[in-house]
Amino acid sequence: MFQFNNSAYGWRLSQRQELWLLAGVAVVILAAGIGLRDPWPADEPRFALVAKQMVESGNWLIPHRGSELYSDKPPLFMAAQALFFSLFGNWRIAFLLPSLLAGLGMLALVYDLGRRLWDHRVGVYAATALLCTFQFVYQAKRAQIDPTVCFFLTLANYGLLRHFLLGPDWRAYWLGCFAAGLGVITKGVGVLALLMFLPYLYARGRGWQGVVRPERAAGRWLFGALCFVAATALWLVPMLYAVATESAPEYRAYMNDILFRQTAGRYTESWDHHQPPWYYLGVIAFSWLPLVLALPWAVPRWRVALRQRDARVLLPLVWIIMVVIFFTFPKGKRDVYIMPALPLLALLVGAQLRVIADQPAFRRLVLGFVVVLGALFAAGGGLAWSGHLAQANRLVEQRGLEAGGQMLWLFLLVVGVVALLAALWLRVRRSLLALVLTLATLWLGYSLWAYPVLNDSTSAAAVMRRAGEMIGKDAELGLVAWKEQNLLHVDRPARDFGFVQPWHLQLSAAQRWQAQAPERRWLFVLRAAFGACIDVDKAQYVGHANRREWFLLRADAFRSGCDPAVQKAVAEDDANAE
Repeated sequence: MFQFNNSAYGWRLSQRQELWLLAGVAVVILAAGIGLRDPWPADEPRFALVAKQMVESGNWLIPHRGSELYSDKPPLFMAAQALFFSLFGNWRIAFLLPSLLAGLGMLALVYDLGRRLWDHRVGVYAATALLCTFQFVYQAKRAQIDPTVCFFLTLANYGLLRHFLLGPDWRAYWLGCFAAGLGVITKGVGVLALLMFLPYLYARGRGWQGVVRPERAAGRWLFGALCFVAATALWLVPMLYAVATESAPEYRAYMNDILFRQTAGRYTESWDHHQPPWYYLGVIAFSWLPLVLALPWAVPRWRVALRQRDARVLLPLVWIIMVVIFFTFPKGKRDVYIMPALPLLALLVGAQLRVIADQPAFRRLVLGFVVVLGALFAAGGGLAWSGHLAQANRLVEQRGLEAGGQMLWLFLLVVGVVALLAALWLRVRRSLLALVLTLATLWLGYSLWAYPVLNDSTSAAAVMRRAGEMIGKDAELGLVAWKEQNLLHVDRPARDFGFVQPWHLQLSAAQRWQAQAPERRWLFVLRAAFGACIDVDKAQYVGHANRREWFLLRADAFRSGCDPAVQKAVAEDDANAE
């Protein structure tokens, strides 16, 4: 949302210089901090662990999480992380590279689509608007699947829109269909890109401006479907073959789970992340800031474009609405589910931003946003830094930040001060520059300042390091009620007893394993999983990480004759009898 070539700033840049500047800023913002942290919950340690086990086992087709098969997601994203580790040999770099490349790819696609549909200026505005949006930058700096699947959906939309609005361009159409298939084998939702056919067919049937109507091309249309199927077959066919040739029953269970329960089942009968129907209104209002600040001016202009039957607005806008509605129906909702709609929203806003950015009311709104953001950061950071914010003090204790908490609050205070000084210096006329400076300070500070402060506690690296020191280098370690970050950061080959397995069954199996060599075997156990069979006085406290307390157990910590599985069954029978 920054005007590169505006007299208000006194800069004159060529188109090539603008692109280099935009690309340079994007790389600095999105790549900052790579190598300074380990995977953080949620999700990041899980995918990194799966990728690590791919490298170690050589099995990149059917992934594992510890000793169990991992069927929540197709393996494409984790395989990309494993590939980058094979290239660079460093997990702190490898696990973030897929999201970085996906973010840069989305910016490039949005720019090029804006340039082709309108002009270079629109492409720059659209890409810059996307780069300024909170959810986009935050997710591009996270190692979750969503940025990668969002890239594939954006690539699919890019190919389809080039064909529908600028074609006929059959290669772009086939690329779009293939990218949609890659989206399917990344997270299962790549098929949503094909919803773009609905507004296209409507606009074509009603004679809207700019819609391509290729004749006598049934074979070429059908080849797009073949491209989609071919992309999905890249993983699906080898997976089905592996399951068919593997006699172990868990492989067939893996196939059924990932093909049915984790797709249609998760959508129709969501079992987690339950949210009300209006949940995404809040996501759009806050996570898509500051992009949504332009909507009061953009929406009326879209309305005019629709009355003029401009398909460049109709197709992306209808697709955005359909995606939001699609994810509104199930009970399970997460903010990242509607992220694929964000690049096209940035495209549509970018098409109007040249006019909107010159509106004094819009500039005043942007300045007000910078001031409010700065005031919140400065006040919150200042109170927390001085120890006068009870919630911040509790967070430091829960996260085990100790002295690092002061550095974290100082970071917030600095961001707030920079924002307020930028607003005071640049005023309304150059409020967009004040916004850019504030956001750059926020993201660079988060990456270069907050990453090192938060990493040991958030990643559980410190707890696992301490556990290794406590048991000694020659001991064996078993994990009970563990999280992915624990197995990821353990300093030796560790034994696990399942992940989705109930805790009391894990603990029972661990008890039997430890009893085989009690002098050298230790158990690393979550406090909440102890049950009645553990003597708490004999448990050795390791530390606090991810709001959980972790302990080490020797064999004598189990009460004599007490089996956790049997004890749990007896307790349940007693409860039912009552």
